[in-house]
Amino acid sequence: MELDNEYILTIARYGSFSKAADVLHMTQPALSIAIRKAETRLGMPLFDRKKHPLQLTEAGAIYIRGLRKIRTVEETMQRQLKDLADLITGSLRIGGSHYLNAHILPPLLTHFSSSYPGIQIDLLESSSAHLASLLKERQLDLTFSCDPEFVAAFRHYRIFHDTILLAVPSAHPFQQQYGQYALSAEQVAAEKYLEASCPVLPLEALSALDYILLRPGNNLHDRVAELFRAAGCVPRIKTQVSQLATAYHLAKAGYAAAFICNRLVNPYDRGLAFYKVGLPVTDREFFLLLPQKEYTPRAVKAFIRFCQEYQSKDGGQDANPHLHDLGV
Repeated sequence: MELDNEYILTIARYGSFSKAADVLHMTQPALSIAIRKAETRLGMPLFDRKKHPLQLTEAGAIYIRGLRKIRTVEETMQRQLKDLADLITGSLRIGGSHYLNAHILPPLLTHFSSSYPGIQIDLLESSSAHLASLLKERQLDLTFSCDPEFVAAFRHYRIFHDTILLAVPSAHPFQQQYGQYALSAEQVAAEKYLEASCPVLPLEALSALDYILLRPGNNLHDRVAELFRAAGCVPRIKTQVSQLATAYHLAKAGYAAAFICNRLVNPYDRGLAFYKVGLPVTDREFFLLLPQKEYTPRAVKAFIRFCQEYQSKDGGQDANPHLHDLGV
């Protein structure tokens, strides 16, 4: 029974008998036979095999929800029992976007792992929407977001902030007209854009450039769209990409202008000039998200506390006043 349930959950996750069979290291015919037997025992089909891609039947959806609830209860019980011991071992299932996993989390996870070497970290990379879905299903312990809709749907704790800046290739003629508003990479690294005296690029200047933009479905894409609406211009899109780092490196190579985040900027870069666009939408507050009304394992509590202390030491905001809610 337990093995059959694992088969059913794996097929539901990957939406394919063949992909599930590969993950389970078994043949597709053997998997199909096992599922047929389980469906016979239940008296109804769990998967609609006529649909492509494979879909759950109504009974299958009910069964999957039940299995996931049972698994959550079992995992919570096991974690509570382990938490009776000292925090020597444990695990964390963390979800993040490419931006977070590649540019924000590496030093933090390195220091955390050094402080808690017995805690195993499983790091998943995907879109914010998919990660929120996995968190809701308890397939992640935590994730991060700056999207107000996602933040409101979960328990959340402020972790860090970033600022959206316009990056323009240094050799672009744009600099001749608007260079007096430009910041160097060193000035961005020193956070000069946060100072009241920092020059702000006029919104009408946004119509003078070709752009590398992120594809829809990304929070930065939505915020940049707000900037263009505020400027009353339709952007000249030269190309669209999926990753923020790709846009940054294309801009640095001189391809076109791009909106990037301050945390990507290398203070030794010479290929770009940066501009502050003085609208609130350029300031992003990132939160760590946890499932609603769920037991919080000690490993998760330790990670949240570590994030707050690390950001504080690194010049970030003060410790979150709501962390006492977790017993941190």
